[in-house]
Amino acid sequence: MTSVPDPHQSQHAPAHVDGERRAVVRPVWVLVPLLLLFGLLTWQAAVDGPVRRADERLAGEVRGSRLPSGAAEFLADLGNLVVAVPVLLAVIVYVSWRARREGPPRWWVPSLAALVAMAAVPALVVPLKEAVGRTGPPGMAGDGYYPSGHTATAAVAYGAAVLLLLPWLNSRYRRRELVIGYLVLVAAVGFGLVRRGYHWPLDVAGSWCLSAMLLLGLAMVTSPSSSSDTARQPK
Repeated sequence: MTSVPDPHQSQHAPAHVDGERRAVVRPVWVLVPLLLLFGLLTWQAAVDGPVRRADERLAGEVRGSRLPSGAAEFLADLGNLVVAVPVLLAVIVYVSWRARREGPPRWWVPSLAALVAMAAVPALVVPLKEAVGRTGPPGMAGDGYYPSGHTATAAVAYGAAVLLLLPWLNSRYRRRELVIGYLVLVAAVGFGLVRRGYHWPLDVAGSWCLSAMLLLGLAMVTSPSSSSDTARQPK
């Protein structure tokens, strides 16, 4: 007796295969351009060339913007460890609590990965600062301003919090709003740092690239399609 193929199986099986292919291929195609861009920005920050001079002119224009210095200081402070890291820890506690009650046995993997990504920020930023040795904007003493530690702290801490929360949001619009809010927040932190004269724009851009690579690795762990051990999504 000839079996009749299940139409549901024929529709869903390719999607599952495509999802696995995306989980394997897409991060590579994103990571390589990020690595190249980060290398280019790091090179331009280390040498006195036209890009670096344009960067310094742009910094002057940003410092002359109409944003009040108090507001810029507030935005820059959002990249402090004492502000960004507690936010991430609070999200880790919340997500771990939910995942332990509703998720699979290895509910702790995404939270641990988020902590590892956060710990990687100083482990990468500090040696890069020493290697590049870029001097700071006018009024800032010493060197070691590239890449921006405050920018990387904000981008990775808030980004990791977003990645942990996304699987637990049952609305596509809420997920989209959370991601948009995160992007606006990180851009505002970078703008505040340049507006207050704490960093050059190139310092901020380099940290964005570095943070994006760390978050890409974290996304591969927290994505529901990456492993059956991740927290299940509410319907």
